[in-house]
Amino acid sequence: MKMRLERACGFTLVEVLLAVAIVALIALLGYRAVAALSDSETKLAAEATRWRTLDLFFARLEGDLRQAVPRPARLSEAREPAWAGAADAAGNSALAFSRAGPEFTLEPRSAGQRLAYRYRDGAVEVLYWASYDRPRGALPTAYTLLDGVARFQLAYLARDGAWADAWPRAGESELPRAIRVRLTLASGEAIERWLALR
Repeated sequence: MKMRLERACGFTLVEVLLAVAIVALIALLGYRAVAALSDSETKLAAEATRWRTLDLFFARLEGDLRQAVPRPARLSEAREPAWAGAADAAGNSALAFSRAGPEFTLEPRSAGQRLAYRYRDGAVEVLYWASYDRPRGALPTAYTLLDGVARFQLAYLARDGAWADAWPRAGESELPRAIRVRLTLASGEAIERWLALR
C-alpha cells in the first residue's frame, strides 16, 4: 500500500506574522505622511496669516499717511507741528500727524483728527485723538496693529533727497516728501517699504 501525504491549504504562522508586520509598516508610513502634510498645512496657513496681517498693516499705514494734512495741532496752550517724527534711544520711531477727516461731517469737530504710530512692548500701535486740538492730559485711544515686532524705524525724505530720522526739519515744508518704514520682526526678518506722500 502506498500512502499519500496531502499538504493542508492555508498560511503558516510565519507568513501571517510577516503579512501583519508589512501592513503595520505601511500604516506607520501612511500616518507619518499624513502628519507631515497636516504640519505643512498648519505652517503654511500661519505664514499666510502673518503676511496678510503685514499687508493690512502697511495698507492702513499708507492710507493714514496719504491723508496727512499740514495743519498744526494745539495741545492746551502749546502748538504741535503738523508732522512730528522722532526716534527713541533704542532706534524705535514714533510719529504723530494731523489727518484729514471725511469731506461731509455731521459733527463740527469730526472734520479731522490727530493720529500717532508708535512701538511699544514688541508691537506697533496706532493712537487716535478725537480732534486736532485737545486739552493737556487728553488720552488717546490706542489699538495694537502688529505684534511680534523687534524694531519699528521710520525715516523721512527731505527736499534734497536725504533721509532724516526726525521731522520737522528747518527749511523744509511741514510734511516730508516720502517716508521709509523698516520693520524688523521678532523672527529676524526685515521688511522695508517706501511710501510717497507728495
